[in-house]
Amino acid sequence: MATIRRRVTAHGRVQGVFFRDSTREEAERRGVAGWVRNTSEGSVEAVFEGEPDAVEALVWFCRDGPGSADVHRVDVDEEEPEGLRGFKVT
Repeated sequence: MATIRRRVTAHGRVQGVFFRDSTREEAERRGVAGWVRNTSEGSVEAVFEGEPDAVEALVWFCRDGPGSADVHRVDVDEEEPEGLRGFKVT
């Protein structure tokens, strides 16, 4: 299968609710590479690279977030894969 890449920005109450660590766990479980970080604007930004079904599942995961999150909006951008390996919380 082809590798795809998506950049996702989740807006709402997404910091301080284990969003980044939950995203890392989900990405590792699905074999998706990339990273996730908090932004200075209060959102969470992530990049996912992997098989299309797995990446799309991560995008949907970000739409809900972990149980304590309150996601108001998710922006998704398609990008060219860079060949990332592993998944980091930064």
